[in-house]
Amino acid sequence: MPEPETSKNAAAAHDVHSHAATLKRLEKSSGSLAAQAIARMDETLPWYRAMPPENRSWIGLVAQAGIAAFTEWFRHPDAPQAISTDVFGTAPRELTRAITLRQTVEMVRTTIEVMESAIDEVAAPGDERVLREALLVYAREIAFATAQVYAQAAEARGAWDARLESLVVNAVLSGEADEGAVSRAAALGWNSPEHVCVVLGTAPDGDSELTVEAIRRAARHAKLQVLTGVLGDRLVVIAGGSDNPLAVAKSLIGPFAAGPVVAGPVVPDLLAATRSAQAAAAGLKACSAWQDAPRPVLADDLLPERAMAGDPSAREQLVEEIYRPLEEAGAALLETLSVYLEQASSLEGAARMLFVHPNTVRYRLRRVTDVTGWSPSDVRSAFTLRIALILGRLVDGDLQP
Repeated sequence: MPEPETSKNAAAAHDVHSHAATLKRLEKSSGSLAAQAIARMDETLPWYRAMPPENRSWIGLVAQAGIAAFTEWFRHPDAPQAISTDVFGTAPRELTRAITLRQTVEMVRTTIEVMESAIDEVAAPGDERVLREALLVYAREIAFATAQVYAQAAEARGAWDARLESLVVNAVLSGEADEGAVSRAAALGWNSPEHVCVVLGTAPDGDSELTVEAIRRAARHAKLQVLTGVLGDRLVVIAGGSDNPLAVAKSLIGPFAAGPVVAGPVVPDLLAATRSAQAAAAGLKACSAWQDAPRPVLADDLLPERAMAGDPSAREQLVEEIYRPLEEAGAALLETLSVYLEQASSLEGAARMLFVHPNTVRYRLRRVTDVTGWSPSDVRSAFTLRIALILGRLVDGDLQP
């Protein structure tokens, strides 16, 4: 037998009446439920107790907004609701930095548990199941809203951090690094390591964000701090935490495109990183002149090519670190080195030209290595020494009246 129409109407009227009664009781209880949720957080969540009062007050507002949003949800369950705006719009954006996603989940869970424990008291008789089901659906939606809020915050923070990082990298590369750049780097997590160097190379085609993330993964594996970015066709990495620039470049070389990769010298801090960047940039420009250059290569190993390409700092470095120490060590070393190089690196030929024993030439050449760090018997080092001698003589010639 089909249910009489009057019975259906009576049941529907009872449901409407129960729903209205539950809604009224829910509105009346919202304040006490929020207070219970805050008390439960204070009792069970150590991180909440440790927070400053301002942040705790914002969390209290979020809990109140969550219960109020559920009330509206229960009033109009079929109406589209922007839960993230209703609940999290009461708190400032900085709150997503003050508490983690895990902590927010714990906060939401605690509030839902308090509301669930009060169902029998809040729901009108016979309406408990409806209220419980509504709360379950709302809990699912608030979970999605929480994830959305943190995803949007992370996306916005990531975009802002990328712009900030690009400013720092550009300041270092252009020679405009100042205390402002240091402050921006600190905001990005740069902890002012003692040893800093800059690595330059060609950026690969494609998404620069993927390249930057690949550099960061390599840096984490190598236990390095990095600030990095793609500027034009260059991939720039400011690395801190190692006093070995060649090892740094080798550990980070994977994401670079084909072509030379140059590591600048180690400097003490970010403010001095401009010197490392300029050396690396000059080395990258001059690297084509040394076709057999290793990859990666130190900017200091490219001093002769850099000097010939017009890099004033390379010329000065060759004179001050090679020519001047030899000059101060005595005229015999300069003369012996010059004659040895002119005689195609022949000990006997140099000895004949100098009217000394070959062992004397050999001893003086060892002294050249001790003084400069470059060995005349090595082809590459001999080339560097020859350029240093030429530049030193040119400078001395300019100084003469």
